[in-house]
Amino acid sequence: MSYEFRITGKKRLFKFIKQFVILNSSFIILFSSCSIEKQISKSAQADVLSTKALLAAHVGISIFDPAENKYLYNYQGDKYFVPASNTKIPTCYAAMKYLGDSLVGLRYFSKNDSNVIILPTGDPTFLHEDYRYQPILKYLQNERSKIFIEIKNWKEEPLGSGWSWNDYNESYMAERSSLPAFGNLVKISLLGRPIRGKYNLVFKPLYFGRHNEDFMIGLINTPSRHIVWADSTPANFVLKRVKEKNQFYLAESNTIFNSQKIPFTVDTITTVLKVLKEDFGIFITPLKKSLLVDDADKSQIFKMFTNQIHSQPTDSLLKPMMHRSDNFFAEQSLLMVSNEMLGVMNDAKIIDTILKTDFKDLPQKPRWADGSGLSRYNLFTPQDFVAILNKMKNEFGMDRIKVIFPTGGEGTISSYYKADSGYIYAKTGTLSGVVAFSGYLYTKKGKLLLFSTLVNNHQASATDVRRAVEKFLQGVRNKY
Repeated sequence: MSYEFRITGKKRLFKFIKQFVILNSSFIILFSSCSIEKQISKSAQADVLSTKALLAAHVGISIFDPAENKYLYNYQGDKYFVPASNTKIPTCYAAMKYLGDSLVGLRYFSKNDSNVIILPTGDPTFLHEDYRYQPILKYLQNERSKIFIEIKNWKEEPLGSGWSWNDYNESYMAERSSLPAFGNLVKISLLGRPIRGKYNLVFKPLYFGRHNEDFMIGLINTPSRHIVWADSTPANFVLKRVKEKNQFYLAESNTIFNSQKIPFTVDTITTVLKVLKEDFGIFITPLKKSLLVDDADKSQIFKMFTNQIHSQPTDSLLKPMMHRSDNFFAEQSLLMVSNEMLGVMNDAKIIDTILKTDFKDLPQKPRWADGSGLSRYNLFTPQDFVAILNKMKNEFGMDRIKVIFPTGGEGTISSYYKADSGYIYAKTGTLSGVVAFSGYLYTKKGKLLLFSTLVNNHQASATDVRRAVEKFLQGVRNKY
């Protein structure tokens, strides 16, 4: 009896110790978790919320641990903000998912032995200076049949909803179109040295190949490329384009003119067709009568235009879109997704489709207006971006994301996060009064966190805001 009692007593003691250890371990984990959240909250308050640059601003911050499936910190994470170019994150998701490994640059079919009808897809890489390999150009140059173009799949406007109309002269706001070329930009440069205030201006597309430097002269309705600017040598002027016309004029400037990129008016596709004719000898005629009915769906359209020409690897478009925050690439990418999914190019339709399918489970329903973030109609929450980033990670993997998103010292964060580059992969966003930054952060312990920081209505410099956010995120990385 005594022996049995001793055994039973030991068992009870061991059981008690085991329960004590488990209870205390749980307490330590819970305490540690609470401690992390409190420390992040304290850092956010000190490094961001209380800084002079952000005292009067509206700020939203969300930090999420995908491994634990929980938020480590949420400050107004469910509130809506204008996200600026963080809007390219949902655009990038849609493009990664629906554009395949390579872009469909053109669809076509032969109506008979002498006629070919092409269907544009909105591919922004056509004749773009970044891409030497041009299979679409090669096809058009080698085609011996008469080429017609179907344009009824274009259901958009050149400028996006909510864009600042008076920025039409700026290179970051190139017009959208179904058949873009040269990035829908023209480069204006000085040719040679001025003589007694006389300057030679050259208008040419941003294309790496051979071209006629004078082809734009007829386009802009200018009788001569020779212009006279006062009697002095300094060329203190800039060029501006007449709104909705490809006519340019000089305006006084405090800087000396060297070169300038200006969007040209696409006029649906008329401008590009004229350029292809004059510069490359490619004759393409719009169909007088569309082959597509108004309610034609994707299956009907693609059943007709069965032949495809692929242009570039999809990620070769998405990387510069995210690294340099290329608005034109973003806008055309979303339109290409629309064309692939719906058979037409239309922002409102494709956004509505994605919000009802891929993004139906977002924490808060966004107001999504365009592909690039130029529109102030866009409204997203920090939690929305965290959810989209998590979907990207789960569906595409971090290896692909690390190629497409810039890291410290690259792209739009070339001046930030440089001390230990390779731990952060994120997208910036900037408009007047708006600074956004969302992406992926690897801590020094190897933990992957997702974050979104959205700042609206600040009166400081964007640099001051970015430095405050940088200090906060570096602290999160170092401590957790």
